[in-house]
Amino acid sequence: MSVTFSDKLAHIPGYRAGVPKGKSAEAVASSDLIQLASNESPIPPHPAVVEAIARAAGAMNRYPDPEATELRARLADRYGLEPARIAVANGSCEILLAAAMALCEPGAEILYAWPAFSMYPMLAPLSGAREIRVGLDAAGTHDPEAMLAEITAATQLVLICNPNNPTGTFLPAERIADFCERAPSHVTIICDEAYIEFQQIEDPGTTVDLLARFPNLVLLRTFSKAYGLAGTRVGYALGSVAFRNAVDAVRQPFSVNALAQVAATEALAHGDDMTERVERTVAERLRVEEGLAGLGLRTAQTEANFSWIDLVAAGAEEVRVVSALAERNLIVRAGTPLGGPGHIRVTYGTRAQNELFLGVLAEILA
Repeated sequence: MSVTFSDKLAHIPGYRAGVPKGKSAEAVASSDLIQLASNESPIPPHPAVVEAIARAAGAMNRYPDPEATELRARLADRYGLEPARIAVANGSCEILLAAAMALCEPGAEILYAWPAFSMYPMLAPLSGAREIRVGLDAAGTHDPEAMLAEITAATQLVLICNPNNPTGTFLPAERIADFCERAPSHVTIICDEAYIEFQQIEDPGTTVDLLARFPNLVLLRTFSKAYGLAGTRVGYALGSVAFRNAVDAVRQPFSVNALAQVAATEALAHGDDMTERVERTVAERLRVEEGLAGLGLRTAQTEANFSWIDLVAAGAEEVRVVSALAERNLIVRAGTPLGGPGHIRVTYGTRAQNELFLGVLAEILA
């Protein structure tokens, strides 16, 4: 008799990382591969962050602070919230998983737009809930009206990826507020704002002000992107005390390691570095988007650190383009696994990397 596993495993799609199979981050960094697939920052962390990690490394015989007290206190000061309203986790992905486990059970519904973050399809089978997907509009943007129309008494969780991954499109805070105003109060609305610092439409703090109006609203943010700390895996949620207690109750203890806590805490002390990182990324965004337009390629209106490129309109094949780029050591994300067949998603690298990408892509299309 063989070991049997839960039936739900067959329904969990899993997460496909952008790092090539069998390649560690160190191997990629030391090779000729140009990693434009994972929406990371090409700029290393601030030197003070690296120094703080090195200083803390000697105490790794001790468990980390399970409450992430200092980091939560710094975040509380930054956003003007009580620390009890802030959950810190091993990346914002952990909070998504915990939210599904804490809020949903068989018979419940999880609603989200699609294409969106590829973690979302994992939440329903893990929690036993039923997923409801709503298509993006023609511009690749969330359609709040269509999402509101799908909410039922069984809907427990609504996810809004903003800016959206993989399209990069953005909904201003006033549209988020309108959605929250019209959604039933029993629904928890999670705005997944992993890329919020890169949008240039409004101040990233605008949605934080909505928390005072809507107790069922949760904002997810991360240190992985704008702070250049993808390797430490630190994310956080801003919401109600009840939400924080709920997600903490279903997560393992010590989920955020000590080095990650130290790195994120130190990074918050260097806001100018984060701002400069964002400014450099936005400058590259303009350069890459202009270059893609010059090649006759259509892209979604991105407010993130990546472009969502329509290959179908240009008569190019997704598999061929991804493979041809890989042959030149340029690693991008194919659109099909992300919910957008006929597209590729490319993260902005350094200026030299972006120029190489545009040049090679021009050769492929020619």
